Formats: sequence, structure tokens, C-alpha cells
Amino acid sequence: MKKMKALIARRYTKTEDVSSVSSFSQKRCVAWFREYTTPDDPDTLGPEGMEKFCEDIGVEPENVVMLVLAYKMNARQMGFFTLNEWLKGLSELQCDSITKVQQKLEYLRNLLNDPHTFKGIYRYAYDFARDKDQRSMDMETARVMLQLLLGKHWPLFAQFAQFLDQSKYKVINKDQWCNILEFSRTINHDLSNYDLDGAWPVMLDEFVEWLKVQRGEGSSSAEARGS
Repeated sequence: MKKMKALIARRYTKTEDVSSVSSFSQKRCVAWFREYTTPDDPDTLGPEGMEKFCEDIGVEPENVVMLVLAYKMNARQMGFFTLNEWLKGLSELQCDSITKVQQKLEYLRNLLNDPHTFKGIYRYAYDFARDKDQRSMDMETARVMLQLLLGKHWPLFAQFAQFLDQSKYKVINKDQWCNILEFSRTINHDLSNYDLDGAWPVMLDEFVEWLKVQRGEGSSSAEARGS
């Protein structure tokens, strides 16, 4: 009797799984995509369509969950989704309607809590957000993306943003971008484990020196090194 119940349960689960997969319709997904495009360019969802899409799913365009969704689609350019990108991401998420995407928003947000996935999203954000004509990311864009990704979780973010404001840096390259994440994850708030002779980019060495001065530690640390 127990074996029979287990078999029925397995079959029922399989039936549920199949119906769940089959309930996704690529045709419906494409038709939904076309609601946000124009006849002139039916295979590209642009800024106006993106605004309407965000409004429909109830998410602000600058919400970090939109970055996670773009990551799932492997979208190449901020503010745009191609039909292929749309189908890649939404097929994986099994979403072909507003309601289904809304039901996945919490799942997408929770991906940010996994350190490995977050690192992937963070690295992806650099190429996604930068101007494709430039090798580096302009500082204005970098500030916005850093705020989005690290602002709530890195205790030193406010100070780092102030440092960038008064610094000579006009762009951030990919090496600096990736090291900012590593710095935020590994260096203590009091900088006690920061190694000035480590392999950090000069930008981060300068940030540490600047922050020590702001905290009134700059002169004493300089004297200590001189003695």
C-alpha cells in the first residue's frame, strides 16, 4: 500500500511538472514582447517599451531586480532587450505574462543573497552599463551602479562615494570595478586588515589614505611609518 501511494505521488508530481512546463508558451511570450516594441523594430524592446514593461510589472526601472532580470536574459545593453534575450531569460524563468514575472520578483531579488551569483551579477553589470564605445565606465554611471549593488550592504560605501566625488578619477576600468567588490567583502570597516603593500589598485590605496585622513588617522600613520 505504501509503495502504491509513493508511486501515485511520483506520478502526480511528474504530471504537475509537465503541466507546469507546458503552461509556458513561447508564442505567448513573443506576443507579449511585441506589446512593447514598434512595427519599425519589432525585435527590439527600447527605452519607451522598457518603461511600460516596468510599469506593468510594478517595478521602478532603477530597481536592482531589473538588473537581475537583465542578467538572466544576458542582455547586452542597458535600456534594451532583444527578442532573443527576452526569450532566453523568460523561457528559463517560465514566464510569458505580467503575473508570472511578478511572481518571480522575490526569487530574482533573493539571487542577490547568494555570494557566487551576486559576484556574477556584479561583474555582468560593468559591461551591461558601460558605454559600448568606451573601454571604461564613466564615473557617473559607475556611481549609480555601485549605489545599486553595494550601497545598502557595504558600510564604507558612503565614504567611498565621497572619495570618488573629490578624486581625479573620471572613469573606472574593469580591474578597479572587480577589486572594489573584493575590497567591500574582505576589508574591515576599521581598515585593520588592509595591506598597503597588497595587490590592490592604486585607487583603493588612495581611498584608504584619504579615509584615514578623514578619520584623523592620516598624520599618525604617516609618522609611524617614518619612525
